[in-house]
Amino acid sequence: EIFRDFAAGLSTDYRGTLERFVALEAFGSDHAKDEMRALRAELFAHGEPAAPSPAAVVVARVASFMAGPRKVMTKSVVIIGSAGPRLRCAGLGRVADLPCAQSDRAMPHRHAPRHPYGLGAPAAVLLLVALTVLAVGLAAWHWYESVVPMSAERVEVRVPAGASARAIARQLRAAGVKVHEDGFVAVARLTDATLRLRAGRYEFERGMSLHQIIDKLARGEVLRERLTLVEGWTVRDLRAALAAASELRQDSVGLDDRALLKAIGATEAHPEGLFAPDTYLYDPGSSDLDLLRQAYRMQAQRLAAAWESRAPQLPYKSPYDALIMASIVEKETGQAAERAQIAGVFVNRLRRNMLLQTDPTVIYGLGSRFDGNLRKRDLLADGPYNTYTRAGLPPTPIALPGRAAIEAALQPAETRALYFVARGDGTSQFSETLQQHNRAVARYQLGRGGR
Repeated sequence: EIFRDFAAGLSTDYRGTLERFVALEAFGSDHAKDEMRALRAELFAHGEPAAPSPAAVVVARVASFMAGPRKVMTKSVVIIGSAGPRLRCAGLGRVADLPCAQSDRAMPHRHAPRHPYGLGAPAAVLLLVALTVLAVGLAAWHWYESVVPMSAERVEVRVPAGASARAIARQLRAAGVKVHEDGFVAVARLTDATLRLRAGRYEFERGMSLHQIIDKLARGEVLRERLTLVEGWTVRDLRAALAAASELRQDSVGLDDRALLKAIGATEAHPEGLFAPDTYLYDPGSSDLDLLRQAYRMQAQRLAAAWESRAPQLPYKSPYDALIMASIVEKETGQAAERAQIAGVFVNRLRRNMLLQTDPTVIYGLGSRFDGNLRKRDLLADGPYNTYTRAGLPPTPIALPGRAAIEAALQPAETRALYFVARGDGTSQFSETLQQHNRAVARYQLGRGGR
């Protein structure tokens, strides 16, 4: 019907010339091109345009698609004539050998039984298939270019590993990226992206089209994962956090502390305190050893830089001693503003060969035996980390000290205080003498309101 409507608006002479032009254009042989040039002159004689309209070209393209070049099969082309569309040009051999360049009247028409609209049954089926393919293509193109509605300006979606295109579409919809499920699957298949859609965490912005979303998934433009190592954590806490990071490859599982240090290239014998507290970005599937190696190097750089600019006359034999002190300062500090003053108290005590008498070292030495209550018997039980019974620093750091704690240990405040006690509000009461300290303990710890 579309073809007949198109032909109805043409003059009789022009239509007869045009139908040959379209047929020749569909075949595209050298012989056809020669005759097309002659036909252009004939079209001028009718006072019509020297080339077929876009609609005529579409007719030729569809006809060419339906017939397809074959060496040993009948070649048929849809032609626009006064009686509506019909099949003409039957022959064998190469396209260039077909007698389609001859005039319409010079060729006998031998057809299969006619379709009600003038098409043979096989051609009608082919036309139906072509139009179906065209409809599907247009629908896919609409999905491909259309903007996908989203529930927010930016929507974050995590795509699990091994998810199919349909599962990903459902995941997107559940997160607020309102893709058409069938459209997503169809476009992914048509663009050969089905097997290239990658797992990971993605961020999609409002205004993105479906093809932009699929391209992003196919290219694997994932958001980098984050893992934060917290100041004051122990290595036990660190390893638990690594194990809970599902996007990390768990290469450190089964390695003891010494094997772990060897795997990341560390020369120390104990891992405590060697990793810099910070937030680390990594790609999904990265090794946890890579992240540990990065944290180890960062802590070494921070310590080296602080050691180079340290205050004079500090009671440390090595940067490692400063790292131990920094870990104690990290655990004892309730308010960041007091960090350097707390470091100053411990430095003063070391200089005077006084016991450090710090609870966090004892708690660290207790390990899993610590139940949240530090008892007198714990303070009296001798051990390498009991700074109530042993002078000097403990043998290793007791936590992961942050940059500020390292800097405080190497740039302590100038103070005469030798004691401090927690007030119960996160701050500390500092004292220069034991008598002052005992009164502070009575007031803030024992609740006796000492003076």
